[in-house]
Amino acid sequence: MKYCFGVDIGGTTVKLGLFEETGEILDKWEIVTHTEAEGKAILPDISASILAKLEEKGIDKADILGIGAGVPAPVTEEGVVNGSANLGWKYKEVKKELEELTGLKAEIGNDANVAALGEMWKGGGAGERNMVMVTLGTGVGGGVIIGGRVVTGAHGAGGELGHVCVNYNETEVCGCGNRGCLEQYASATGIVRLSKRKLAEETRETILNKDTVTAKDVFDAVKAEDAVAIEVAEEFGRYLGYELANLATITDPSIIVIGGGVSKAGEVLLSYIEKPFRERVFFANKDVKFALATLGNDAGICGSAKLVLES
Repeated sequence: MKYCFGVDIGGTTVKLGLFEETGEILDKWEIVTHTEAEGKAILPDISASILAKLEEKGIDKADILGIGAGVPAPVTEEGVVNGSANLGWKYKEVKKELEELTGLKAEIGNDANVAALGEMWKGGGAGERNMVMVTLGTGVGGGVIIGGRVVTGAHGAGGELGHVCVNYNETEVCGCGNRGCLEQYASATGIVRLSKRKLAEETRETILNKDTVTAKDVFDAVKAEDAVAIEVAEEFGRYLGYELANLATITDPSIIVIGGGVSKAGEVLLSYIEKPFRERVFFANKDVKFALATLGNDAGICGSAKLVLES
């Protein structure tokens, strides 16, 4: 039996998984991400944890196919990161360093891209080969898979769905430095922003509180048939649905998978995205399916492992 490791590097914790080559997860665990001193301890810590796991399980290095790792930053095909704010990294040859530290082959990808690969392999997109995944969390991430392969692009920034401009009249600045990005309207923080803008001028009764409203509150209120919350959800859905319609015209997916914390709202979320999508999408893409992500926190380690198994 051969094995591989899947690693999901986050700003707070690193999630790790040991997989059989069949895809079965044998073990998974977490370690703390030490981001101080420009994150210089992150890769040595990961390497030490992996080598300790090999010793614990009595597995020889010769039986390891490699290590896959997802990083919260654009990653080039050579496994180089040119800066990651969440990890403190500047220029980092992640693939090379991880291979030198462990003596094992490594494959590196952007975290949202590998999460998409994980969902295509074992989750909401299982059985598909052409897929778009959108992750709606604090920000908006994404991954585009065509013919079973993740689109990384020339700079490792393929699939950055959150930073497509969807409002050319926006005056507030996005975290990326631009204005009018999808992330400003469709992320958890973006939904709060839409809510507060609406509630500042709203005279109708609503169960939403402009001082404490969260994205969860909005969709809980939608389920309670709150008219104001429904209008916020419709506005959110138009921004996201219209962008996905444009993206579908370019990438021609068979399925769009919605993940991230906001997706915990459940099936109700999909209806607000699908309606505007169907209104605007090119006729050849009208039958694109929508699904919720199913792997949760395991998407990253599964996708990272799949990077190795496919290589």
